Amino acid sequence: MKRSLSTLGTAALITTGLFLTSCGSDAGTGDGGGGEPVKIGISQLMDIQALDDTREGFIKGMSENGYAEGEGVEYDYQNAQGDQATATQIAAGFASSDLDLVFAIATPAAQSVAQAVGNIPVVFSAVTEPVEAGIVEAWDAPGANITGTSNLGPVEDQIALIKELAPEAKTIGVVYSSGEVNSRVQVDLAREAADELGMELKEAAISATSEVQQAAQSLDADALYVPTDSHVVAAIDSVVEAAETKQIPLVVGDSASVEAGGVATYGLDYEQLGYQTALMAIKILEGEDPANMPVEKQTESLLVLNKSAAARMGVTIPQEMLDAADTVID
Repeated sequence: MKRSLSTLGTAALITTGLFLTSCGSDAGTGDGGGGEPVKIGISQLMDIQALDDTREGFIKGMSENGYAEGEGVEYDYQNAQGDQATATQIAAGFASSDLDLVFAIATPAAQSVAQAVGNIPVVFSAVTEPVEAGIVEAWDAPGANITGTSNLGPVEDQIALIKELAPEAKTIGVVYSSGEVNSRVQVDLAREAADELGMELKEAAISATSEVQQAAQSLDADALYVPTDSHVVAAIDSVVEAAETKQIPLVVGDSASVEAGGVATYGLDYEQLGYQTALMAIKILEGEDPANMPVEKQTESLLVLNKSAAARMGVTIPQEMLDAADTVID
């Protein structure tokens, strides 16, 4: 069942002047205007399904709207493999390049790009809270050369799923990265939602993916929750194992993590999020100023369930939840 999300971004403001970049290519012509292909640098934090889907959705959105790869656009794709120092190096390299635009995927990658790249327009995606992360000045008016899309999901609805799956649950264990502002924001929202439902949130913070297994096993709770935290999701198998060992439900922040073994989520379509970001990038390439383009987010979320994962965790998914689901994985 699709859930509506509050819209923090509105339609982008139309500017009359062209946004000037330091490069010399003929941006805005696409593959049909006879100019040189647009050059776009992509900085991705790491290889996890949600971020890969975001990148693929972006490329698809560009291709279906006049910027086919190898014709209307050329990509310089670089992956930090979860290392912040590498993300910083990638951003520095892009800053001294002749790119027309930079696309940053995930909060740490976007933070590095925002700090390093001031002379090239930037779009980001899979960033939960861009203001708290210091990437933009405000949701409705980013204020510099950068804008994009947020992956802030319906955390309150996700926590409510735990109560539906385990009505007697009193405690929720959450594993998250202490160094990622997006994760801290989601944990705060999860705590508020748990309080409203009369439940207690127990936290296990990590500083590296290698710590996820121990953190998940250390939590003495009636259910587990994983937000859209790249470092934790990269080791989601360890959290799944902990939930199966403890025989408690695991609710997650994105549908890819349900496919990987979580029981349920109200999650975003990350490919569509990337596609949405591509449409913003095209507006910038064709003249709009990112400083005046509000940060956008998806307005609907999808209920995704994994029956086999639930069975392995000793959880029975209520029939009414199954009937309402957008996707049920057997």
